[in-house]
Amino acid sequence: MIMSPVFRRESEYTFKIYSNEEERMHIHVICGGHEAKYWLEPRVELAKNTGIPEHKLSEIKKIVEKYADSFKEQFRQHIGKRIDD
Repeated sequence: MIMSPVFRRESEYTFKIYSNEEERMHIHVICGGHEAKYWLEPRVELAKNTGIPEHKLSEIKKIVEKYADSFKEQFRQHIGKRIDD
């Protein structure tokens, strides 16, 4: 079973999704033991933040926006594999 693939590492951030979650496209960002979740559709938007300092969220959003198309494609591929498991 495919679990929590890492889609990208940049600076101090790790971008990933978790298996068996909702199908609306999103990405989780881990930073210093804390986590935020960003929706990828219909636009990049913060969905949840559990401890990442506010001043880092705008930097993270810019990275998510920069790689949004790639994250969406990786999300589609992961969901497809999850459904076939």
